[in-house]
Amino acid sequence: MPRRLPELLTGFAVILAAALFLIFALRGAGQMNAGGYPLQAQFSSIGGLTVGADVKIGGVVIGHVATERLDPNTYAAIVRVAINDNIKVPDDSSASVTSDGLLGSSYLAVAPGGSNTMLAPGQSFAVTQSAINIQDLLGKFIFSMGSGAGSGAGSGASSKAAPASAPAGGGASGNPAALK
Repeated sequence: MPRRLPELLTGFAVILAAALFLIFALRGAGQMNAGGYPLQAQFSSIGGLTVGADVKIGGVVIGHVATERLDPNTYAAIVRVAINDNIKVPDDSSASVTSDGLLGSSYLAVAPGGSNTMLAPGQSFAVTQSAINIQDLLGKFIFSMGSGAGSGAGSGASSKAAPASAPAGGGASGNPAALK
């Protein structure tokens, strides 16, 4: 029994540490307290934007996404961001969900407006642009090229053949001597 006591204590310590990590993770799930002042934006789709994602102006990080929730009345995605205290955002600025390249992570891009009035803590961006789904765009492009190539090529070839034979009249369209 004396040999098992250290093993039991070690096992209980590991279980206690795992439980503390689990409580910490669940308590902070869905939110991030990044400091700064809160602003809000409403989108029809936020794509792959996640809590903790960067908020950028001109590629420079000015804050982080703090929370995401769904408005039960409008089914719009409400994103709350924490902007660094030393950055002031004009009230006519716009927010858009974008990504770093084709396979990059999503972030919130802020395009500052020209107003002298700044957004106060808790206010919302007046203009927003939802995430663009690259897979949907590629699918539409591929299907439009597939359906347009068959009908477009056939109609283009017949329209080119008709003008070549029309001006010459008769069967001498290809003979330059017949035009004299």
